[in-house]
Amino acid sequence: MEINRFKGLGVALITPFRPDGSVDFPSLEKFLEFQIENGVNYLVALGTTSEAATLSTDERVAVVDFIIDINNGRLPLVVGCGGNNTSELVYAIHDMKKPGVDAILSVVPFYNKPNQKGLYEHFKQVANATDLPIILYNVPSRTGTNMTAETTVKLAKKFKNIIAIKEASGDMSQAMQIMKNKPANFLVISGDDALCLPLISLGFDGVISVLGNAYPKEFSDMIKAALINDYKSARIIQYKLVDIIETLFAEGNPAGVKAYLNHKGLIEDSLRLPLVSVSTELKKKIVSLAKTL
Repeated sequence: MEINRFKGLGVALITPFRPDGSVDFPSLEKFLEFQIENGVNYLVALGTTSEAATLSTDERVAVVDFIIDINNGRLPLVVGCGGNNTSELVYAIHDMKKPGVDAILSVVPFYNKPNQKGLYEHFKQVANATDLPIILYNVPSRTGTNMTAETTVKLAKKFKNIIAIKEASGDMSQAMQIMKNKPANFLVISGDDALCLPLISLGFDGVISVLGNAYPKEFSDMIKAALINDYKSARIIQYKLVDIIETLFAEGNPAGVKAYLNHKGLIEDSLRLPLVSVSTELKKKIVSLAKTL
């Protein structure tokens, strides 16, 4: 199993919408070409940033199939497939095995707040449901549950197709425990744009990024430099981007990055409720920072 395809910069793709709320497929095509042309390493569809929670089942299928068609095998494609109903998720994962899908990103179950045994048994079912590579996703700020380093490492050692984790706990001690105890062939990927540089210094293998939607070339260059231990070059880029990272998240994700992409003429500034566009004041700040960059 070639896991190196998921090193570097993966972009958690936005879903463009028209003002009437429908999926804007022409803008999605233009946006995908923008990503591919600017040197990202792989694409991630139906993640949090895609507003997948607001897409119908048919829309999710249509978006993934469209991305597969436009990508045409040029970059590896990871598809988000998570949930808090394990048996229902298993069926969804079965349906996701199709040509053009290279891996599954599966988030820690949300709302139910399972304990560590429950998390292990959940991901055991996920691993047994497919032979596709699986990237675990730990993001306690959204799910309400933290998957410990011990549980992550246990899953990594037990199931060969669990190849990585997108670790977004923000806990540096937990990150180091995963790195210390993980199998050699298990990737650890940052889920936090602001922390990915220090996390790579600990041994992380890259990032699945929101910022990459807006600055794919710059962020990709930073990640590449860090992965070859050129931290001097990486820091220069990081400090150029640090203010825009903070600003894009100031009123939630993906509202900030969609405001930026609208400014660049790539998409409409449209989100689906319960998310709304950023305030006029914040959009002015995003545009101002974009001009300085």
